This record gives sequence, structure tokens and C-alpha cells, in this order.
Amino acid sequence: MAALKRFCLPLFRGPGLFLCPQVFYSFRPSRQCTLCQRNCITSSTLEQRPSSQTCFDNSEDQNQAPLDSLYTPEQCATILHVLNTASESELAAVKLLRGRKATNIVEYRGKHGPFLDLNSVLSVPLLKHKTTAIVFSSILSPSSVPARKVSKGTTVKFIKPEVDREILKASNAESIVSIVYGTNRIAWAHMDHKCVVQDWQQAECPAFMRGTYLAAVYLEDISTIASRIPQADLYILEKSALSLQNTNLFPIMLHLRTVEAMLFTLLAARFKEDNYPRVLNMQRISVGKHFGLMVGESRTSGITLLQQMLCDSVMQKHSRVYFPKDMVVRYKNMFQPGARNRREEMCDALLQAIAFYELLSST
Repeated sequence: MAALKRFCLPLFRGPGLFLCPQVFYSFRPSRQCTLCQRNCITSSTLEQRPSSQTCFDNSEDQNQAPLDSLYTPEQCATILHVLNTASESELAAVKLLRGRKATNIVEYRGKHGPFLDLNSVLSVPLLKHKTTAIVFSSILSPSSVPARKVSKGTTVKFIKPEVDREILKASNAESIVSIVYGTNRIAWAHMDHKCVVQDWQQAECPAFMRGTYLAAVYLEDISTIASRIPQADLYILEKSALSLQNTNLFPIMLHLRTVEAMLFTLLAARFKEDNYPRVLNMQRISVGKHFGLMVGESRTSGITLLQQMLCDSVMQKHSRVYFPKDMVVRYKNMFQPGARNRREEMCDALLQAIAFYELLSST
């Protein structure tokens, strides 16, 4: 008798709430399934509910008009033809049928044969009346269903302003200059589309962040440095991830925005009017994620990764970046641990250039 003392499982802790499973026994009279309010167990007999029967009847579907009555015979034939003949991948292309629903349709056909009417589609797991109505409309009028936006053709995820990926590829962007600026220096890396470093250096700016913010001082210093930056097809400026919510960082944010605006103006003046911008922003976080340098929301130093790239450019035939042989030793000495704090901007400028080309070429 102890084995028969299996009552309906409580839906929540507390009396009066019961959820009837597929097979359960109970001696308690008038116990009802909390969801469907149906007497699952009688007091006079022990009733075993068949495993195929559940209390999760969809009352909403029962109250809906039959699906076959919503369409003309020709439309019904078209829908059934698609559902009975389309492969799983073809079904997945229909709105709301991606994933498990398309698989369930194929499995149901294999087990029960082709669908004879539209209402029989409701027997497929995960397909309800409202879902199937949308699916049928999508089958009948594919063009009326708005296409899902795909970011395949754009670089919106890591480039601002937004420029179409194909436009960038077709713009003869044989070389770029990646620029990163901090509180007292500006660094740049000139790289061609084969990831060969053409120029890589930084310039000190001792007047930055000292005294009052005089526009003339900023313009003079930045103009001098901008005149040293090589000519290229595109200029990529790092977009910092400093939060404006931290008021203590406001002076630094103001400084970075001033440098950014002046560099945009000075570098854009090198080009005639074009159909797309030649000076772009690249999110610092995007570069960090690309190289796996993120720890939570913070980006760690890429010096160690850069040192490995310097070694790979000499030791390996195929490397992510290539340096002039006569410059490798010099660059390696520049990024020794003792000089790490003085070269972060240079490191970030090079990593940003590599990430730009790799993300641009990725599908």
C-alpha cells in the first residue's frame, strides 16, 4: 500500500495546489489539477492515467476556427505540398520554423506519414494555432514577411560611422593607419592589407593634460603630430570605453574627445569629398574581444601577445603580422618588461590595425 501513496505533485509549497502528472495515483477525493481544474482521481476507484494523456490541453487552440476553413482549397494544397515535401533546411527558412520546429515536422512525417489536412499540423510538438497561422501565411506569401536584417555586408559591429563591408573592400584600402592616443602621447601603426608593418611609432605630447584646456595648444601639438602620420587609404582611431558615469574621469574623457575631434578634422582634410568616410572609429572593446584580452568589462594589456607576434614573424612562415627584418630587433627591445608602461599606445595601435583587417576579411 505504501507504493500507492503517490499524490499529485504540489505546484507550489502549500495546501490546495496540485499538478497531475502522466501517471499518478491518489486516494484523496475531489482533488483537481490546478491547471485544468479537472478531476484527475476519483474517490471510489484507483485510476491510472495513460501516459499518452495529459492535462495540458490547449483550450486556446480548441476555441479557434479550424485551420482548413481559413484558406481556399488551392491554398491548402500549396501549404500541404510544402510541409510534406520540404527538407528540414528548407522548412527552417520559413518564418517561425527555425530550430526544433522544423525537426519536429520532419520527424512527424516520418512517423505518421504526410499531413492530410492543415489541422493535423497542430499535432506536431511546439506548433500551436497562432504559430501555424503565421507559418502558413509565410509559405503563401514569402515576400510579405519582412526579411531578417543580416549584418554580413556591414562593419557596424566594430566600425563607426557605419560603412558597408563591401564598400571598404572595394575602396582600394591597400593600407591603413591605426591611431591610439592617451593622456600624454599619440601612437600609430601604418600597415598594408597583407598585414606588413610599414611604419610604427609614437610621439610624446608633454602639454597634454597640464593646466587649462587651451584649444590653441591642443591644435598646435596635434597638427605637428598629424603632419608626421603617413598617408593611407583609411585612418582608424581608437574609441575609448571610459564611462561618463564616473565623474572623476571627466577631464580625461574631455581630453580624449578633444584629441579625437582634431584628428578627425585634420586627417579627413587629406581627402576630397567621397561617398564614404575615410576616418573611422574602432571600439577598444571590440579589439580586446577579438584577441581575448577582456576580463569582465575590462581590457588587459596586449604586450605579451605582441611579443609573441614579433617572434612568430621571424620563426614562422605564416604569421598574423609581418615586420621588416631590420626592425624586428628594435621593436623587441622596445617592448621589454622594463619599458612596458611607455609603449601601451604603440601596442594597442598595432593590435587595432591587425584586428581591423582580420574582422574586415571575416565572413
